[in-house]
Formats: sequence, structure tokens, C-alpha cells
Amino acid sequence: MFAAAILTVSDKGARGEREDRSGQVIRDLLGVLPCHIARYEVVPDERPLIAVRLREWADAGGLDLIVTTGGTGLAPRDVTPEATLDVVERLVPGLAEAMRAESLKKTPMAMLSRMVAGVRGRTLIVNLPGSPKAVQECLEAILPALPHGLATLRGSVGDHAPAEPPTGA
Repeated sequence: MFAAAILTVSDKGARGEREDRSGQVIRDLLGVLPCHIARYEVVPDERPLIAVRLREWADAGGLDLIVTTGGTGLAPRDVTPEATLDVVERLVPGLAEAMRAESLKKTPMAMLSRMVAGVRGRTLIVNLPGSPKAVQECLEAILPALPHGLATLRGSVGDHAPAEPPTGA
């Protein structure tokens, strides 16, 4: 069983002026994995606060995955990717590429998303957009790869088999 956390980044949500529907979509979708939600919080769009929370949660241990929602657009207060980049040690660009590619099938606006994914210690951190619909599209795109990635971070996946030599070589 994997342990996950959801960090919703929203000024209105942090003030109690907006229901966190995106966080609920994440909770529902992660339920298809062998995963439980160990932490959940709504914070305002403040880069230092987002970075502190990500760092605290990853460094405390016990979390395999942190999923953020919100703050990935072009608005001046959209700073979740920058806060994530302040914290991660290694990027996992394929996750963000896969999410954007899937979203581009539905809207050209997906190319404006600044989602990032990376690793801090043994915790995978993935940024998702703020809208429930985009959260569902993006998370569904990467769900098939998450169990393997999380198991690898835990050290549960052994060496990969050597590649077969090309035929005729």
C-alpha cells in the first residue's frame, strides 16, 4: 500500500470561499491504486508556503506520493511549479509530458499548463492543474505508470533485464 498526500493550492480554497472539488477527484482516482491518503491540506498561492509544505511532507518520510492541484497556469499567483522546483532533487519530465499530451487531445489550452513532476528523497511530487476536469484527465494519463514508479522509489523493483541485441547485428 502506498501513502499519498494531496496539497490543494488555492487562495479562495484556503479562505474557505471555494470547495476543493479537485482534491476530491484526486482522492477518488488514487483509490484505484493500492493507496491511502495520509495527508491533505489547502494552502494559498504562496511559493514559500507551498515549498515548505512539500519539503516537510517529503522529508518526514512515509509518503510515497504528493499530488498538488492548482497554481500551474499563467496567472501571476500561479507559483506551484516554481515551489516544486525549489524542493525536488530530480525531475521526472515524462509524467508532465504525458499529462500535457493527453490534455492536448481535448483542448489547445493544455500547452499553457506548467505542470512539473519530480522526486525528493523517496517521494514523487506531481503537479496537476486546478480544474476538476483537467485533474481527472491528467491523473488518469499517468495512473498506469505510478505503481511501478513508486515501487522503484521504494527500492522494491530489482534490476531491469538487459535489452535484447538488435536482430541481424
